Amino acid sequence: MAPRSKAKAEDIPETDRLEGFPHPRETVHLVGQELALARAARAIRGGHPPGAWLITGPPGIGKATLAYRIARYVLAYGATAAGPEDLSVPGRESVALQIAAASHPGLLVLKRGLNDSGKLMSEMSVNVVRKLSGFFGMTSGAGGWRVAIVDTADDMNDAAANALLKMLEEPPPRAMLMLLSNVPGRLLPTIRSRCQRLDLRPLDEPALEAELARLLPDMSASERAALARLAGGSIGMALRLAGGDSVALAREAERLLDHAAVPDIAAILALGDRIYRITDGLETFSTFLTDTLTARIRARALVGGAHLDRWIECLNRLKVHFARTAALNLEPRQTLLSAAGQLAQATRRAGAL
Repeated sequence: MAPRSKAKAEDIPETDRLEGFPHPRETVHLVGQELALARAARAIRGGHPPGAWLITGPPGIGKATLAYRIARYVLAYGATAAGPEDLSVPGRESVALQIAAASHPGLLVLKRGLNDSGKLMSEMSVNVVRKLSGFFGMTSGAGGWRVAIVDTADDMNDAAANALLKMLEEPPPRAMLMLLSNVPGRLLPTIRSRCQRLDLRPLDEPALEAELARLLPDMSASERAALARLAGGSIGMALRLAGGDSVALAREAERLLDHAAVPDIAAILALGDRIYRITDGLETFSTFLTDTLTARIRARALVGGAHLDRWIECLNRLKVHFARTAALNLEPRQTLLSAAGQLAQATRRAGAL
């Protein structure tokens, strides 16, 4: 018998946990993604699920929540129709409790690791992805299934992507791999072609407002409506915006993108000074900027826009740029000026988003 996984909740860099709200692995409520859920349920309960799913969509709309929902069902019932049609597993069941505690031996979650100084690495390394081989090679636990989630596949460097591709080329039996992706176009075509795709869509504003009423009952209806407009259909983004200076920083991120062709240098310097005075201000701003840029790239892709590869390159450079700034504790004003320069260059090469 293979040794029990020693992964615990505190061992996983929880970049997707929002303070005051359940983590996706603890969340059983999936909002507005009925089509993707129904497609997954048909394949799994029909006994013929794919070895790999590619779950796509903008940040914060439920990709991880759906992945953990699938994992709970498969680890509880296997690829059978023994469980509910909506793939739900009660939170009190042992499988759900173990997954919530990040201690189920049949589930492996791969994320970017931490460097020696405790900072989140800018990319997912090949050593992280190589854990899949040993995990899928272990003796299956109860039910005979093993499930792995890569969150997100966008973070893989080239070596990691090639290691993952080898796993997809020779999928082990009774194993399921779920790749989460904000920008699937940046993944290798050979990876995309070996996965069945589940596309998650942004929520419309009424659905998002209804969910915010459940999650933020003490907030006024007008404030929730403003959050829904700013969040672009993303529950995660709306909840991030709900606290502190977040709404203002989100608007500044949108303004920087709106004026990317001709950056307002004085306004950028003033923003840098403001961010310097906000706890975790640069990290919060960089999240809003890259998430908003991701959403705009996706929207342009849906209408057949050209030169998306250049915008994706810009997005990747910005992520590395902000990660380096955080690791080295660099000055925000110069960081923002450099980011504005990269956005201006992308606009000249690929057109405005």
